[in-house]
Amino acid sequence: MSVFVWIETFEGKVNSTSWEAIGAAKSLADAMGTDVTALVFGENASAIGAETGQYGATQAIVCEDNSLSPFRLEPYAALLTKLVEDHSPSAVVAVGTNRGRELMSSSSADTNSGLLSEAIELSVDGDTIKAVRPAYAGKVLMEMATSTPTKFITIRGRAFGAPSADESTSADVTVVDSVLGADSITTQVESFDSEVGKVNLTDAAIIVSGGRGMANNPEDAPADQSGDDATIWKAKHGFENTIQPLADVLGAAVGASRAAVDAGFIPYDHQVGQTGKVVNPDLYIACGISGAIQHQAGMRGSKIIVAINKDKEAPIFKLASYGIVGDLYDVLPALTEALKKKLN
Repeated sequence: MSVFVWIETFEGKVNSTSWEAIGAAKSLADAMGTDVTALVFGENASAIGAETGQYGATQAIVCEDNSLSPFRLEPYAALLTKLVEDHSPSAVVAVGTNRGRELMSSSSADTNSGLLSEAIELSVDGDTIKAVRPAYAGKVLMEMATSTPTKFITIRGRAFGAPSADESTSADVTVVDSVLGADSITTQVESFDSEVGKVNLTDAAIIVSGGRGMANNPEDAPADQSGDDATIWKAKHGFENTIQPLADVLGAAVGASRAAVDAGFIPYDHQVGQTGKVVNPDLYIACGISGAIQHQAGMRGSKIIVAINKDKEAPIFKLASYGIVGDLYDVLPALTEALKKKLN
């Protein structure tokens, strides 16, 4: 009746938020009087499985079959479902990434088990596990519960702390075979496009985001740019020359509001909000963002929020820990230079 925790990997490396999943699983295991078993599938699984012991897993079940690299739902869900049926764990925990949500929902359906999603708190009451998750754009907290023999759980990234690593320990590793053969898998992954040197938005401890106010860049657009094209040019250069330098100094990720994305200032994968990414950084700096409720839904879980906006009545100031009323194009360069001197 161990608590399983799925460790998400990519190209043989761990998604760092998976260590938080071990922390969440360990809290459940301690309350249930059992231990934690890590599940690692794909490239480098055995080495990563042993490493999970440093974060609190007692044992690891791994599979390095070629069919599991890269991630595809079919072989992963088939293997996870079989392991659940064979071992009857009390719970299966994963971080609520796109892959984590997909895998947990699929296997929970296969095993007719309860699923608790986007948990920011977990507790045990007898045979029941209870989870707290935000609802209505984070304005209220909702309690969910399930008492099925195995409970599937996804946790919100950065909501649970990762345990401190103890390099003197390692997990006992058990190797298993895959369930689906290569010929039985209908989907194929041809390639990946990656942005080298970029900080992952959902994993970032610090995020600097820009909004509609990025269009107020005082820099002159080229003569061949006019109207909306000139506005977009100014905003894009604002992200590149004002937001990005501050993010580089802080080791931060760059985010954006939906207004900035819809206007073509920056690609969609930077969008924070109800229809973008939900983030929980230690520090969130909102630049030229008014603070619509949809944006607040994606970042209100940030530990510290700094708002920079010319409009002192902007809704973002009601949510902010600290507010600066001023032009972001005056404030950010000065802030960047001050931080360079302080941090270097």
